[in-house]
Amino acid sequence: MGSNLADSLLRDGCQVLILDSLGRHGTQENLHWLQSRHPKGLDFVHGDIQDRVLLRQLVKGVKEVYHLAAQVAVTSSVTDPVHDFNINALGTLNILEAVRSSGEFIPLLFTSTNKVYGALEGARVTETASRYALEDLPQGINETQALDFLSPYGCSKGAADQYVRDYARIYGLPTVVFRMSCIYGPRQFGNEDQGWVAHFVISAVLGQPITIYGDGKQVRDLLYVEDLVRAFRLATENINITKGQVYNIGGGHANSLAVWREFEPLLRGLLGRPIQVSYGNWRPGDQKVYISDISRAARDFNWQPAVSKEQGIEKLFHWADENQKMLAEWRSRFA
Repeated sequence: MGSNLADSLLRDGCQVLILDSLGRHGTQENLHWLQSRHPKGLDFVHGDIQDRVLLRQLVKGVKEVYHLAAQVAVTSSVTDPVHDFNINALGTLNILEAVRSSGEFIPLLFTSTNKVYGALEGARVTETASRYALEDLPQGINETQALDFLSPYGCSKGAADQYVRDYARIYGLPTVVFRMSCIYGPRQFGNEDQGWVAHFVISAVLGQPITIYGDGKQVRDLLYVEDLVRAFRLATENINITKGQVYNIGGGHANSLAVWREFEPLLRGLLGRPIQVSYGNWRPGDQKVYISDISRAARDFNWQPAVSKEQGIEKLFHWADENQKMLAEWRSRFA
């Protein structure tokens, strides 16, 4: 997400400052890609959002802030909830305080998650031959859904989500929260813990086995990264409308997909051969179905997805296919 957003801003002539700890596998490759495309206009600082002093220095003079830094895996949060909290909750508070202390009303967009809704208590789920469905919510979950911070990851992102929202109400900061569903696209170095669409595509292209946790009928709405970048920019361009608001951002019902029962035929068709797959137990906090109701974003800043799930998956597949050598080397380093 960050590399594609930065690329979009730089192509439009913006000066971009990136702060990244480079702790996530694949970020180094994305940084090199950006630097090769944009030798001018890009500044990089190797640092961490846990460094309060550094954050206060970096926000001076900036025009807008996109907060994408996170510990992103539910599984990792269960293993080490303190680390998860320090990055997601405390790190976000550090950013908010840096912006507030600047004395400037800097638009800040925060990338939250659908996991803040937990198991979707009260939503009736039905099962068909290929997928789960929300019986009473055909257009998906809207922003009035009750919060339910299931898993340490849900708690840390949920706490951050509410801090960002409250800083708009209490301090008047122009903040926006995106509660996002499954984002995918080129330059996503997905793994089993996060970025499942890219993980499946890359594994299939490299001929590596895939493990499905659960029965493969779980449903998510997919959003291609270019559509997300457009949403980021529209939200900040319309900050007078979007400030203080929360938006569910995803592909919506039209781009919903069962994670294996419906995804596998698409992927097999692109690959042209069978895919090696096995099944494991359900993972903690895994929702049977989540689809974003994106009507509020359409109403407030005239945004909706332009790339269909079929088009986006094909684009991602071709990127992975064209970069097999690089992806194989990347995976071999972390095997």
